[in-house]
Amino acid sequence: MSNDIDQLLTTWTDAERTGDRPALDGLLTSDFVGIGPVGFMLPKDAWLARFGPDLRYDSLDLDEVSTRRYGDAAVVVARQHAAGQARGNPVPPDTRVSFVVVPGAGGRQQIAGIQYSFMAPAGVPS
Repeated sequence: MSNDIDQLLTTWTDAERTGDRPALDGLLTSDFVGIGPVGFMLPKDAWLARFGPDLRYDSLDLDEVSTRRYGDAAVVVARQHAAGQARGNPVPPDTRVSFVVVPGAGGRQQIAGIQYSFMAPAGVPS
């Protein structure tokens, strides 16, 4: 993974884990769309507003990260491990997540989209 995208994802993971809205605001494009594991779509303002009593992470990290570059843009696919609560329910412990990374203001990378997908438990036919 390239250094700029590696740093972006590290910063995003830290900000998402801690609910750091100002940091996330700078990491996401103005027209950002986040798609949850059951298909809901959130524009940037709603994505940032979901923290607090509605969403709290105890832990969150990424692994199995693969990056494919397309000119100045990239698609990153990873596995997210998380613990926490969303509206009183546990967050999925493992999801597949994809990021669309594009050049932003000042040449720094930003996230234009995130999409989550549930992962079937081991032994479940795909």
